[in-house]
Amino acid sequence: MEQLIQNLDGRTDQATRRMLHNVVQRKRKFDKFKKNHLIVMWATIGMAGIFLAYLYLTTIKPYSYSFYEVFSVFVSRSPNLYFLILTAGLFGLMNLLKEKREKAEKEFHALRCEIIDKSKDLWKKEDEWKNRHLVFEMMKKMYDINLFHENK
Repeated sequence: MEQLIQNLDGRTDQATRRMLHNVVQRKRKFDKFKKNHLIVMWATIGMAGIFLAYLYLTTIKPYSYSFYEVFSVFVSRSPNLYFLILTAGLFGLMNLLKEKREKAEKEFHALRCEIIDKSKDLWKKEDEWKNRHLVFEMMKKMYDINLFHENK
């Protein structure tokens, strides 16, 4: 468990600390998928650009007088197939990572909203309720998780 969350002894109970730890883990998972999706998206865009430039310079420009020649040269050269498979594979990976990112975001947002909704139950005692803003500020400052409002 996170050291900062574990040091909240007087302000929260064990179940609340566990929920805070889980929301931090889900936030990290979401951030990881978000970063990976962005990297693969730019790699897909770059590979598609390189493939189109290669295709234009080696196939379209020299054989532009006939569509049949462009098509036959495209099919006869094996690097075109490799570029096409690589670009399509990157595109598929990008879509897969996007779905995983969206799922991780939903899980993170659902748990964050649950903590916000149950805050009256999680901080039952009067002194805990008065100090809960310190926990919320620590979560915002250290982990960039806003527990003050449900909206992102």
